[in-house]
Amino acid sequence: MPRSALAALPAPDTALVRRARKIDRILGETYPNAGCELDFDNAFELLVVTVLSAQTTDRRVNAVRPTLFAAYPDPAAMAAAPREDLERIVGPLGFFRAKTESLLKLSAALVERYDGQVPGRLEDLVTLPGVGRKTANVVLGNAFGVPGITVDTHFGRLIRRFGWTEETDPVKAEFAIAAIFPAKDWTMLSHHVIWHGRRVCHAKKPACGACTVARLCPSYGEGPTDQAEAATLVKTQGPA
Repeated sequence: MPRSALAALPAPDTALVRRARKIDRILGETYPNAGCELDFDNAFELLVVTVLSAQTTDRRVNAVRPTLFAAYPDPAAMAAAPREDLERIVGPLGFFRAKTESLLKLSAALVERYDGQVPGRLEDLVTLPGVGRKTANVVLGNAFGVPGITVDTHFGRLIRRFGWTEETDPVKAEFAIAAIFPAKDWTMLSHHVIWHGRRVCHAKKPACGACTVARLCPSYGEGPTDQAEAATLVKTQGPA
């Protein structure tokens, strides 16, 4: 994210910054093993499985991953894959025709433009077919160690519940949160918030009574506050 873009944003309220960073510290303690819940061995695999994860669960993507990469381990192999074979492998994920098309175009672009290598810059990644800022930030943060904020549905929901921003546009939300946290924290911040969203702070019925950051959350009470009732809503493991 360009420094000039961050510099143009109004400085966030000091109290908000302190509260937000405290929430992140607590979530870090709550989820010490937080990380990417998509399985991958290299940047190409992570790029592909992240594209495939749209409108399905990480668990389903992880289930088809071994078959997919055993058959097509690199961009050149995948770009040359018979369409019907790819469709058969990714079929369980839904929208298999569109996802097959994305994989074929994405792999071909990597071969043609980047010599079969996944680029390590956001401005290059977002030019690839089917790759937006969210996917690019996942790849940068988890495959290249380049700080990035992943604004998925969980992240967007929680940052609004936490009162960190009212932005609903993912790019504007990303920039707003980047102004609150130092770059070195962006990738793990994303994991902490997403893990909490998947396990505790659900969209329809958050487990407020079992939330470790409840006392800092302005949305406390949107879900059951009784500890025993809330505990029944907590999911103990991902991915979801």
